[in-house]
Amino acid sequence: MQEWRKSKRSSASGPDCVEIALAGSGAAVRDSKNRGGAALGFGATPWSRFVGWAKRGACDER
Repeated sequence: MQEWRKSKRSSASGPDCVEIALAGSGAAVRDSKNRGGAALGFGATPWSRFVGWAKRGACDER
């Protein structure tokens, strides 16, 4: 069973949260409001690139 988690920066009642579960060398992502719904899977390379992009602030609101 996968262990799902969301950012510590997310509020408990926030409407725009996603959860991640590390899966092998990649990750799965799902909508926190629909935990029984579909999850998107990402391999190691795309997941690593996304995390690097997010850490650089590329997705911050402008």
